[in-house]
Amino acid sequence: MSPIRDMLADSDITEQQWRVLRVLAEHGPQDSSTLASRASLLFPSLTRIARSMHDRGLISQTRDAEDRRRQIVAITPRGQEIIDRHTPAAVKIVEDFKVSLGDENYENLLDLLEQLHNNQKQDV
Repeated sequence: MSPIRDMLADSDITEQQWRVLRVLAEHGPQDSSTLASRASLLFPSLTRIARSMHDRGLISQTRDAEDRRRQIVAITPRGQEIIDRHTPAAVKIVEDFKVSLGDENYENLLDLLEQLHNNQKQDV
């Protein structure tokens, strides 16, 4: 996470907030439960983080039209600006990891991290 922290140092957002923005930019608007899972955050943590991000204009939150208990979260233009500004650096970080590990080891690492994530979801 150190390279990500360094990348975000001038943006005044945390790694967790970066993950929320990245997931929303990649997958579009989604309910809070799905967002928490995709961003690898506990739901109570996402609730706290989302409140702060909403207050700063980085995300929007609306009630689902069909199920008023569900909240739909979307990235705002201001949040997308952060993603756009940092995408080249994020791509470079990934490329550096690939060079350092090699393609096969990099893919194995991603598979192992996904397995770990899935195992943790089952334990909750």
